[in-house]
Amino acid sequence: MNPTHTHLGRRSLLAAGAAAALVPVVSGAGAAHAAGTAATAAAGDPYDTLTGRAAEFLTGGQVDAADADFAAAIARLDTMATDLWTRLDRSADRTALWADLSPVTAPGNFGQSYTRLRTLATAWATPGTSLAGSAEVSAALVAALRLLHDRAYNAAARETGNWWFWEIGSPRALMDCCVLLRSVLPAADLALYLGTVDRFVPNPDRRTNSPSLSETGANRADKCVIVALRGLLGRDSAKVALARDGLSDTRDSGRNSLFTYVTSGDGFYEDGSFVQHGAVAYTGTYGGVLLSGAAGMIALLAGSPWAVTDPKVSVMYEAVHRTFTPVMFDGLMMDALRGRAISRERAADHHDGAAVVSAVLLLAEGAPAAYASSWRATVKGWLGRNRTTPYTATAGVAQLARAKALLADGGVRPADRATGHLVFADMDRVVHRRPRWAYTLSLSSRRIAGYEAGNGENLHGWYTGDGMTYLYSEDDLGQFGDAYWPTVDPYRLPGITVDTRPRTDAGTGAGTSLYRPTNLVAGGAALEDRFGVSAMELISAPGSTLRARKAWVFLDNAVIALGSAITASDGRTVETVVENRNLHAGGVNGLLVDGVEQPRAQDWHRRFDRADWAHLDGVGGYVFPGGTALNALREERTGTWRDINTGADTGGSTTPVTRRYLTLWLDHGTSPAGAGYAYVLLPGASPAATAAWSASRPVRIAANSAAVQAVEVRRDGLTAAHFWEAGSAAGITSDGPASVLVRRRDEGISVAVADPGRSAARVTIGLPFPVTSVVRADDTVTVVPGRSPRITVAVGGSRGHTHHAELI
Repeated sequence: MNPTHTHLGRRSLLAAGAAAALVPVVSGAGAAHAAGTAATAAAGDPYDTLTGRAAEFLTGGQVDAADADFAAAIARLDTMATDLWTRLDRSADRTALWADLSPVTAPGNFGQSYTRLRTLATAWATPGTSLAGSAEVSAALVAALRLLHDRAYNAAARETGNWWFWEIGSPRALMDCCVLLRSVLPAADLALYLGTVDRFVPNPDRRTNSPSLSETGANRADKCVIVALRGLLGRDSAKVALARDGLSDTRDSGRNSLFTYVTSGDGFYEDGSFVQHGAVAYTGTYGGVLLSGAAGMIALLAGSPWAVTDPKVSVMYEAVHRTFTPVMFDGLMMDALRGRAISRERAADHHDGAAVVSAVLLLAEGAPAAYASSWRATVKGWLGRNRTTPYTATAGVAQLARAKALLADGGVRPADRATGHLVFADMDRVVHRRPRWAYTLSLSSRRIAGYEAGNGENLHGWYTGDGMTYLYSEDDLGQFGDAYWPTVDPYRLPGITVDTRPRTDAGTGAGTSLYRPTNLVAGGAALEDRFGVSAMELISAPGSTLRARKAWVFLDNAVIALGSAITASDGRTVETVVENRNLHAGGVNGLLVDGVEQPRAQDWHRRFDRADWAHLDGVGGYVFPGGTALNALREERTGTWRDINTGADTGGSTTPVTRRYLTLWLDHGTSPAGAGYAYVLLPGASPAATAAWSASRPVRIAANSAAVQAVEVRRDGLTAAHFWEAGSAAGITSDGPASVLVRRRDEGISVAVADPGRSAARVTIGLPFPVTSVVRADDTVTVVPGRSPRITVAVGGSRGHTHHAELI
């Protein structure tokens, strides 16, 4: 537990933050514009040039206000700003700027006051808004900044409460305001504000309220931007250089550089993982903030005396396809990578996805052509396919120019959806991507948190890391973004095996904290970028004795889920949730069980003593090999965003929202001993295809015990197994724990092995058919050919990653 962890929500949630655009975007002609301003920076006054560029990053510069998209974006900004302007207290005896942000001395209140002022300043500086260029507005903004300085945020103040408001949220919004108002801001006022930033963000390398703590990841990127803006506004070359060098962490010889791969802690991993707070899979929020900050710094300083020239910036370039693309689905950021941000009403999956889109397009302008052309094709595909929450309908003025230019560029062909099977071993996540759907698996272990909560956020996130599964479909892009989290039953998340005990809200205290379970096994192996097997040992949090061994096998058109050794002794019911699908406000999707249509009325529940298969219209099929007792429920669920987030600046509204759900689950009874389950998900399958799959049984469950869980897929020549201990299944043997995939075809044999528990130095796999020679193998793999071949894999130190061999 660490109460000093960052509260990410301040970065992007508030309407003010959205208007101010964390991800800077150069307006107009894109690369040509950047090249022109770079030349100006080199030839003229670099401070004026770059502060002007920073202002354009916020406003978008000169845009075609007659264009419908730009007109709509300007109107959205104007609506937000006008509301803030109307409610702004401009009286002489005021003690706060807005009634709902009093007392102004509270960090959350002055922090949000600065972000609201940034929205007003952006509207004042943006042609086409009703506040643009108003002397009354600029005078009020100058006076408002003085009030915040005099009463709350100044160089003499002492940090209290959440450090983030003092060292990132407030100074970033303050510097943006100074950039926008620089032509009307008195020099004496600017000097005071720069002094405040010098007090709380003297450099990007250290936490001011804890100088021994080095900044990492997204926090470092944020501080680099703040220090750079402070340096430009104060015409201080050393400060700008300090900000640039903070990206590479020259002060600590690159130890916390944003342009390096890490093997532990925060940052980018070579397998595509991104971790923040030491143990949270955070690609979707902190990772996006880091990408945005770095892309912005590179663009801001391009062509200037302080240009970013670190050759290791290629790590950032590689991260676009290695880290971000796999976890984006049609412009949506997968919720399994968004941590406690899932509880934020104003930060749905498409908002975090849009931030990544903006950052990638900005980064593309200065990147090598091979990277940039590929990224643009990928982004164009995302933009074209997301018609549920279109980027152009929600982006700010400053983001639109680049996206519209891309969409209009006939020379860029939209890329198809990425496909493949990816095991992000360094953050306990698995993503299986097919042409029309994707399936994400959220695991946890001693290494990676089951969930993060705190500062009133993510109050019901208890089971989101216990093997929760997320099905993304091209036919339902709103599944998780349409009020899913305040309305879904948090005890019945898809994929989990759960003790039904009541839980109390998590994260109600100050600061953020992590829950890390005690299990070792979480992860799996990937074969041919197409097939996978993963496993997780479930050890429930204190207060429950529930234990289970869970495994998943991933195929071209199916995901097989297996459970074994499900045991508890608490006198409570234990369930495994097959599905809990958001049918939205009025959904009546048809449900078939063994071909029989079930009622569509709400509050319908039935237990089927034996079900072989089920089909949910608009989702796909579910097969239960050998038959199973199945529970089905239709219900309307009502909740509020406030139920799951009471954060100071991210707290949700108390307005009730209602959504319909269709839930399928297996009841293991009270205090089960050695219970198990097996089911198959067929995304997008028709009822006929589901029935045929159930009848033909193309997959054979070869084992589902406490020792090994395995399936055979004859049509693919594939055997997939997770060995919890030494044992055998389908003729394959292992002398210890391992995830194993073996595919035998006429042209040869492919083998993939991983140790997701990271408990062994080596493991030896025996195959049930002869091997004559090795075509290729990783350096960690030794093969003894023959009639009873043996493959020994040095798994020690590989951090759960997959080892491969090709044999004949």
